[in-house]
Amino acid sequence: MNPGAKRFLYWSPRVLGILFALFLSLFAFDVFGVGLGLWESIRAFLIHLTPVYAVVIALILAWRRAWLGAILFPALAAAYLVLFGSRGNWIAYALIMGPLLLLGLLFLLNWKYRQQLQTR
Repeated sequence: MNPGAKRFLYWSPRVLGILFALFLSLFAFDVFGVGLGLWESIRAFLIHLTPVYAVVIALILAWRRAWLGAILFPALAAAYLVLFGSRGNWIAYALIMGPLLLLGLLFLLNWKYRQQLQTR
């Protein structure tokens, strides 16, 4: 495996995980347009960031242990399906579950090729 492919395989799930957490955090900003008071808005904002917390915790755990990412990210996709299975449409599932499954696959590949990625 050439050095560019090694670097891409190592960093792609980590960078995409950060970008996905930032993407999810955008959905939490909708609480500020509802007309709540300052403290209620902040409280609602922090509650709406719960999925972001889950993704960030999974990313922190998977950063050095790619096998955990291969388990945790598909588990988060399954949790999304179980929790919101009857309340969404296919676009919501694609936007939320798709990146989680992709991250799980990338961490799985990262774990599978860990010996090659560690050689410098």
